[in-house]
Amino acid sequence: MSQFQESEQISMIRSSLKSFIEKEMPRDLVKRWDRENYFPRDVHDKLVEMGCMGLTVAEAYGGTGKDITATAVVIEELCSRSMSVGCGYIQSSCYAGLNLGEVASEKQKESLLPRVAGEGLMLSYGLSEPDVGADLASVKSSAVRNGDTLIVNGSKRFCSGAAISDYIYTLVRTGPTDQKYKNLSIILIPPTSPGVLLEPQESMGLKGAGTYDVSFSDVEIPVDSIVGGEEGWNKGWEKLAGPGLDIEKVEVSAMALGIARAAVDDAWAYSQERIQFGKPICSFQSIRHMLAEAKTKLAACRLMTYQAAFLIDQNLPATVETSMAKLFVSETAREIVLKCQEVMGAYGYVGDFDMERYVRDILVMPILGGSSAIQKNNICNRLKLPK
Repeated sequence: MSQFQESEQISMIRSSLKSFIEKEMPRDLVKRWDRENYFPRDVHDKLVEMGCMGLTVAEAYGGTGKDITATAVVIEELCSRSMSVGCGYIQSSCYAGLNLGEVASEKQKESLLPRVAGEGLMLSYGLSEPDVGADLASVKSSAVRNGDTLIVNGSKRFCSGAAISDYIYTLVRTGPTDQKYKNLSIILIPPTSPGVLLEPQESMGLKGAGTYDVSFSDVEIPVDSIVGGEEGWNKGWEKLAGPGLDIEKVEVSAMALGIARAAVDDAWAYSQERIQFGKPICSFQSIRHMLAEAKTKLAACRLMTYQAAFLIDQNLPATVETSMAKLFVSETAREIVLKCQEVMGAYGYVGDFDMERYVRDILVMPILGGSSAIQKNNICNRLKLPK
């Protein structure tokens, strides 16, 4: 199989999802979810029944084995219709399935991974803080041990989906600050724990899962909540900075690709339906050129996204390629969507059409999963460009 040609299995997954989306995620319903900032748990559960969450879970724990290309296909298709459903899927299959499969203890894997594949268990990232963005090793939220209990204090910012998640995947300082990268741990905190306060943040897009400020005030959780078990204590950085970061960049690329594809499809159809001066606007050269450029850039985004996923599935080095994909696809997808909005004129700006939502959702893609500036640094550093 060529790395750019979908296998029969992947094509079947894509076809099944398209049918699922038309049946379970009609446009009018998706508009309501966006307007009400609502997460459709019933749709999430139906994706579980289809086996979609198992695409990141090993067969030994109830999944079908890790398949990043297939996972990217699911993300692309879901996000082409609804970020609410798409983000919920990522919180389950990627945040939970991939991270737990990679860095959890065997006991945690046996307990939690079957719940990911069979129940759609979700994690929310508790990484950033009010004063900490890209420099995650400088987090100030802390956890101290008291016998078999951890006492957690601090605050987190931009915790997407915290209210709908089973656990917040929380990076905390668990030792002195003089060894910045060593005294960190990752712990699983149920958002319903006493002392956890969730405060919703109003955002332009990504409606449904919701984004939250989270504060911890003397939150008590068991020691076995340390990701990786006892051996994970003070080893959070190496668990955070592993291969999972490459996959996260593919996740965001697939999200942006899905939104851009939907925008192109809608603008393409609109250009044939909208009549001006007695003929459809697709007959005007300016419109034709905008659509030609959008289609071409979309094809390039697709190639970069799935090339990066292919490399990961083949266990080949992919750090540079995933950073390039994240940088190019998120930035280019934004250009595509804004150009498609221009094709639709005023109708691309009002809530009666989905284009307005695509614009709100696409604007955050160059920021998610490591900003474009961070990806440029990653590319230069990995390619050993002298400083």
